[in-house]
Amino acid sequence: MLALGAKSGEWGSPLVDIGLNEVYTYLTNACERRMAGSNLYTGTLDLLILKAVSWGPRHGYAIGRWIRETTEDVLVVQEGVLYPALHRLERRGLLKEEWRRSETGRDAKYYTLTAAGRRELRAETSRWIEHTRAVNRALAVAT
Repeated sequence: MLALGAKSGEWGSPLVDIGLNEVYTYLTNACERRMAGSNLYTGTLDLLILKAVSWGPRHGYAIGRWIRETTEDVLVVQEGVLYPALHRLERRGLLKEEWRRSETGRDAKYYTLTAAGRRELRAETSRWIEHTRAVNRALAVAT
């Protein structure tokens, strides 16, 4: 399982930069060695959030759950990382928010894509595909 948002140095997990102001770590069952300075594509969390709301309004908890379930529990976004990212995307005009009743009957803030958010999702999805193809080509080179 990978967790977005754990403080650096906890659990002996490898460090990655996911484009946030603080250093966060991913947790993984496969690797426990520290990889200082390792960078993951900047904006991964933003891209996943935009994708999560691309089919319609979702509240924050549902967005985090969608990311966890869709990645088969490989990526788990902690609330302390998710909610600041949602607010940042809203300030950038990529998401709009409105209060509604959740399926449990509680008031919850729901997020939807704006037109600018939909454009950003298309552009960043394209960029992500190009990026992963390039990395895969580099990794496939025999040494």
